[in-house]
Amino acid sequence: MRIVTTLPSATETVAALGLEPVGVSHECDYPPTVSSLPSVTRSRIDASASSAEIDSQVLETADDGVYDVDVETLEALEPELIVTQGMCDVCAVDEAVIADAVEQLSTEPEVLTTDPHSVADVLDDLERIGRAVGREQRAREVRTRLEARIDRVRKRTADIAFEERPRVAIFDWTEPAMIAGHWTAELVEWAGGEYDLATVGERSRPREWTEILEYDPELVIVAPCGFGLDQTAANRTDLTDRAGWDDLTAVREGRVWAMDGHHYLNRPGPRLVETLEALAPIVQPALFDDRAAGPITDADAFDDFDTQLPSLESVAVPFETLSERPTSVDRSTAEP
Repeated sequence: MRIVTTLPSATETVAALGLEPVGVSHECDYPPTVSSLPSVTRSRIDASASSAEIDSQVLETADDGVYDVDVETLEALEPELIVTQGMCDVCAVDEAVIADAVEQLSTEPEVLTTDPHSVADVLDDLERIGRAVGREQRAREVRTRLEARIDRVRKRTADIAFEERPRVAIFDWTEPAMIAGHWTAELVEWAGGEYDLATVGERSRPREWTEILEYDPELVIVAPCGFGLDQTAANRTDLTDRAGWDDLTAVREGRVWAMDGHHYLNRPGPRLVETLEALAPIVQPALFDDRAAGPITDADAFDDFDTQLPSLESVAVPFETLSERPTSVDRSTAEP
């Protein structure tokens, strides 16, 4: 089947099913082989800008939208199935933009829209896509393996007393300050933490800084949407220069981490399980001291999709080490 994916998580899900799309979005970069595929989208945003500048650009494009679809390339690819999303019109090309593009095609491809707000939604989408591409059995097998990895973490943390669960705050944007929502609350709970700033399924949204100060997290993880560790390093002062930052319990106790939000926390595909496996030793280091060498999983968890699983250090690092990373980032190569 000729499949086009318009967001990275869809591309990773299709790859987990043992297939390769014929076209992808400008942000799709995993598995690495998809980087050479034709891109059917482009962004009006300068992805290498600061977090504040990106936020301003998003507001300026409110009328015209953040993304364009290359209808000519899409037509040439002759897709039978287009996988898109309806969750966020800022994070990735959404269903409305794709619907407009499809109306201009000479063919009528099927459009499958994902809208995940929890881990269960992500796994359900895996099976939905599996059915659409004729890989139902493969989808069930991948889901079973992912759920086994989740259960492996949850069993270690199931009996942790409430008072031993740290208050966690995860930022998925730094200027303005936004707290991560959707599936984040359950990932933190499964990893052994407390996450009272958002409930499962609640959308990520800006927060007043006073709310963060009042919550006084004992553990902070900074994982901006679309930012890898280097770009988070370039924007770290968005938080560190705020009044009261140094007084947060997490900062005083040295429990602040940076996570690759671009590839992990904010990408609702199979690698959300790797996000959980990275969170667990950060939230409960004494319980997961064996995690530093690699994920808590079987080496063949993804078969041919992901046989080289990452170390913790490639996913998340202590926040203070960001000062040792580059202070500018050029992501222009990711644009079409």
